[in-house]
Amino acid sequence: MKRIIILAGAAMMLSACGNKEKEFDATGTFEATEVTVSAKSSGEIKQLTVDEGQQVGNGAVVGAIDAVQLKLKKQQLEATRSQLSANKRQLASSRNANDSRTLDLEKQLAAIRQQIANAQRERQRFSELVSDGAVPRKQLDDINYQIKVLEKQLAATNDQISSNNASLKNQSAGIGAQMDGVDAQGAGLEAQIRQIDDQIANTSIAAPITGTVLEKYVESGEFVTAGKPLFKIADTRNMFIRAYVTSAQLQNIRIGQKAKVFADFGNGQQREYEGRVSWISSQSEFTPKTILTDDERADLVYAVKVAIRNDGLAKIGMYGKVKFQ
Repeated sequence: MKRIIILAGAAMMLSACGNKEKEFDATGTFEATEVTVSAKSSGEIKQLTVDEGQQVGNGAVVGAIDAVQLKLKKQQLEATRSQLSANKRQLASSRNANDSRTLDLEKQLAAIRQQIANAQRERQRFSELVSDGAVPRKQLDDINYQIKVLEKQLAATNDQISSNNASLKNQSAGIGAQMDGVDAQGAGLEAQIRQIDDQIANTSIAAPITGTVLEKYVESGEFVTAGKPLFKIADTRNMFIRAYVTSAQLQNIRIGQKAKVFADFGNGQQREYEGRVSWISSQSEFTPKTILTDDERADLVYAVKVAIRNDGLAKIGMYGKVKFQ
């Protein structure tokens, strides 16, 4: 009878243990978005002010690569640009002078025409006076002679204007071609200057994200080539735990689903964080040896990421647990 009671008690204890809700659904390790900052330009590192463990803000300038030669090249290009601008002003001045010369000839032509008109009116008046015998014939002859002189001047000025226009047309075409050439050279110089500006900007070393410097690979004074890693930075404020679940668990997990995340500090010490599922793998993989799943017999699992807002205590690589809500 005593044996029956003991067995019954053991069965109740096993039943109670079997009905107890499990403490977590998946386990994994904490990760963060890591960025390796590389040199965008070749040259000597003049300054690099980051240290491992240092917090830096997004866009903060933390160093510089030697840019003396690039700046000298830019000065040379700017001097050439100034000379081209001076050449263009000189060509424009020549074109304006030609236009002014043409305008002066047109004014002379108008003045001669006005003089001829005035002389013709005088001739008409003197013709009447000569007919009446009021003035001698010689005065009318003088006016006729003056009109002939003015007409010759008019014809000569017209010829001069025609010749000048033909010459100016050729000169204008030449000046226009030269100005087009100057404009083309100027456009090429502007492109080179923008290129140099971009290269100079690339000598500045800046943090691409807000985060913590994990590793530093070079020091001030070292020569680097473009593409050489300088330091690694990680966003340790917005971290996530990469956990693995079975296909049976996967059907109950959705993007945006809330979860409890526990950072394991060892010796039974852990810290709880509010989490949210931010990513679910669409491809299965074999169970990693370091991962324990709810179903030990499952060979294939799916990775999920649960994002948390870190308070500075959770570290990259730290072991953790996830309880989906």
